[in-house]
Amino acid sequence: MVNEVDDAAGDQPRVRCVGAVVRAEPGRLLLVLRGRAPAAGTWSLPGGRVEPGESDAEAVRREVAEETGLDVAPGPLVGSVERDGPGDVIYEIHDYACTVTGGTLAAGDDAADVRWVDHAAVRELPCSPGLVETLTEWAVLPGSVGGVGEAAV
Repeated sequence: MVNEVDDAAGDQPRVRCVGAVVRAEPGRLLLVLRGRAPAAGTWSLPGGRVEPGESDAEAVRREVAEETGLDVAPGPLVGSVERDGPGDVIYEIHDYACTVTGGTLAAGDDAADVRWVDHAAVRELPCSPGLVETLTEWAVLPGSVGGVGEAAV
């Protein structure tokens, strides 16, 4: 797993993507069940591709609203990863801490389901490849130090 995006890596096409790390007290994380490829049938952070001319913050707000029905205020970058996509595409995923500002929780767009999951349950769900390890490394899940504090709701 690559933790930081390497802009100089290879000749493979790269697609900029964003994700939202949305936490709620006590110890819950917002996850979506992916309804489409890549990683269909697995739980992941809400997010997706950054559209042309769109900032990361705009993309995070749009993707979270489309997939979960919630409005969020994007905050600081939590971390970045690279994942293989279809063909030779590399997804550059930039995950941001977000705070819920409104909306009603409901699965939409390409999400088959959406829910708040406590930290123990995250580790038991069929999650997208590398998600649990990355969230643990970034201190989003208990059992690690540093990273996003509980204040990031």
